[in-house]
Amino acid sequence: MSFRITGLSPEPFRHLFGLGDEELKAHGAIRVVVDAANGYPERIELRDAAPGESVLLLNYTHQPADTPYRSSHAIYVREGAERAADFRDEVPEVLRRRVVALRAFDRHHLLIDADLASGDGIAALAERLFENPRAAYLHAHYAKYGCYAARVDRA
Repeated sequence: MSFRITGLSPEPFRHLFGLGDEELKAHGAIRVVVDAANGYPERIELRDAAPGESVLLLNYTHQPADTPYRSSHAIYVREGAERAADFRDEVPEVLRRRVVALRAFDRHHLLIDADLASGDGIAALAERLFENPRAAYLHAHYAKYGCYAARVDRA
């Protein structure tokens, strides 16, 4: 079964790019200059931000549905990111190098299944979760910190 993993659209974040620290604070965001490789998973381009790059740390509502599963958490977005990543039948390295929780939601945005995987196991888990015809979409979360990572849809 084909699947598609997508990053967030940069549109909701563009107004924050280039703001000063006080202005960012007013929006509940902070600027972080990446100081180490593989420690700042970026949610638009779905890659680890490189040392020296500027990312914004902010709260993002990744499950906006009016259900008991409505949820938000901290994420990083790279300042200046222009285009959302789009991977078909491929798991980006930023996910592969971490343990990921895949959560399956039905068309009513209710959680119906979930499991953990890493590396090559992520694609296999996505395919298994989509075998359930009730699974409308998946959310990937980084298991260690619980942060939203990406959306997974049937392709």
